[in-house]
Amino acid sequence: MQSATSTAQPETVALFISDLHLKPSQPKTAEAFLAFLGGHAMKTQQLYLLGDLFEYWAGDDDIPTPFNQHVVDAIQRVSKAGVAVFWIPGNRDFLTSDTFSQATGATRLPEPFIADIAGQKIILVHGDAQCTDDLSYMAFRAQVRQPGWQQQFLAKPLAQRKAIIEGMRSESREQQRSKSYEIMDVNRDAIAALFDASASAIMIHGHTHRPARHVYPHAGGDRTRYVLPDWDCDNEPVRGGWIALDHAGKISRHDVDGTALA
Repeated sequence: MQSATSTAQPETVALFISDLHLKPSQPKTAEAFLAFLGGHAMKTQQLYLLGDLFEYWAGDDDIPTPFNQHVVDAIQRVSKAGVAVFWIPGNRDFLTSDTFSQATGATRLPEPFIADIAGQKIILVHGDAQCTDDLSYMAFRAQVRQPGWQQQFLAKPLAQRKAIIEGMRSESREQQRSKSYEIMDVNRDAIAALFDASASAIMIHGHTHRPARHVYPHAGGDRTRYVLPDWDCDNEPVRGGWIALDHAGKISRHDVDGTALA
């Protein structure tokens, strides 16, 4: 694994971020993320991007679009600076492939992934696969994650793919209006199963847009689940932030401006 170019161990060993939902129509959010990449991300050893970096991703042949290329180049600069960048796709950008990884310098991780960092064993997921109470979404997720479906979809012209995704997004927004927050949140049993399978006591994920720290009492010791925030710096109230892990294994949550949260 790569290390930071500085010979001194940085105070922050790893940063975790997700749900930027980047798009040209929200320039302040993009600017905030680019500032994060050029600042905090350059001062760590490892950067974990846990999905939904973009509002949607129609295929890696869309990288040359100016907005996408700008973001990809910014991530690549972090990687070239010596920071190990890791990527877990989300439900919005699962169509990224090896081309995206090569362009950004990010290593794509399997999901779930167990990271051993600073003496901590941490489960990393995007979070959508654990929303098992949302049956209609789980059926859709199973369909679009099939290699055959993806191959057929990516064979369509890029403009057609974008139009299809826009239609899907509109339909999804309509469906969400009739779903409760509980249905769209992670399922407690699904979370417990991940903890059981990994023998880990810490989990970090995004997707739900419900930033929090959840502690589950357990016979073998408490288990803690950290939920990353989504980002929106173009509307009020401004949202965003990340989770940091220092060299002593301490986990902290930070607001979009870098302020440490209680």
